[in-house]
Amino acid sequence: QVQLVESGGGLVQPGGSLRLSCAASGSIASITAMGWYRQAPGKQRESVATITSGGRTNYADSVKGRFTISRDNAKNTLYLQMNSLKPEDAAVYYCNADLGVVVTIKYWGQGTQVTVSA
Repeated sequence: QVQLVESGGGLVQPGGSLRLSCAASGSIASITAMGWYRQAPGKQRESVATITSGGRTNYADSVKGRFTISRDNAKNTLYLQMNSLKPEDAAVYYCNADLGVVVTIKYWGQGTQVTVSA
């Protein structure tokens, strides 16, 4: 099992920046990929950015060029640097970790709220 704890959410003005962090613990060596997802009220949860154990990244079209996913393996921490934030980026952001290859099990953090408003 993996435990994920997000932090760094908050209120920011349009055009501002935030950095989200996700501290992972548990079966770290079994993680094959990690990512950030978000869910706005009345909408489905969507993938924002992912990074594989090999370092390959993928971004949603809506955040390309503005968000950067990264990880610090020494600290077992995943980050999401969010720049040029827009009101439509407001959502609860969830950290995810995938474990397993043949059968993938997804683990989720509790979520952190990001509000973008003037």
